[in-house]
Amino acid sequence: MNDLADLFGPQGLNFAGLSPPVQIALLLGLTVLLPAFVVTATSFTRCVIVLAFVRQALATPNIPPNLMLTGLSLFLTLYIMQPVLQDIDQKALQPYMRQQIPGPEALRQGLDIYKRFLLRHTRKNDLSLFLHFSGLSGHPQLQKPEDTPFFVVLPAFVISELKTAFLMGFCIYLPFLMVDLVVASVLTSMGMVMMPPVTISAPLKVLLFILADGWHLVVYALTASFGNG
Repeated sequence: MNDLADLFGPQGLNFAGLSPPVQIALLLGLTVLLPAFVVTATSFTRCVIVLAFVRQALATPNIPPNLMLTGLSLFLTLYIMQPVLQDIDQKALQPYMRQQIPGPEALRQGLDIYKRFLLRHTRKNDLSLFLHFSGLSGHPQLQKPEDTPFFVVLPAFVISELKTAFLMGFCIYLPFLMVDLVVASVLTSMGMVMMPPVTISAPLKVLLFILADGWHLVVYALTASFGNG
């Protein structure tokens, strides 16, 4: 239990005064937040939204199913986040396991590495927004972005990811929208106004997506947008 005391000691989260069963209970309670952290604080947000836009643009609301999109997004997230996780393992976790650094220092090193990843994909105006809300805007200790507290960087990263995902989704959606417009114009010129354009445009969009090797292009764009391409 000394490891837990090191990790949550006075220099960490100040849980060292608690009994070991309470420490373990608190640690297990924190794991409840893990799914929310994976969904919002990683590349998962961008991946799942962009893939959902692809499905919507193809006019196939149930194909691929939600489980497949979620699974693909999760595996892409593991691939995209692999360099960050390896860096945390080499510079924080492994030295802590070898007892070269104490628990609070390992936690600080890991959070700093992860914060750098978040800052690379966070827009300055989003970061300024949450700095303003937190009352830290213009604080003398914030000389560079790396000095920004983690609780400020995290929500700024989330809304930056939402904007980036919607921009990518719009770029994907636009060519399929053009197919819908062309099909609708052709049907109108032929006097077939009673036929829904989606009846003709849906298979055409699927064919266009297959010929362009769409899944390859989408996955490449997602990974390259994080610098993994």
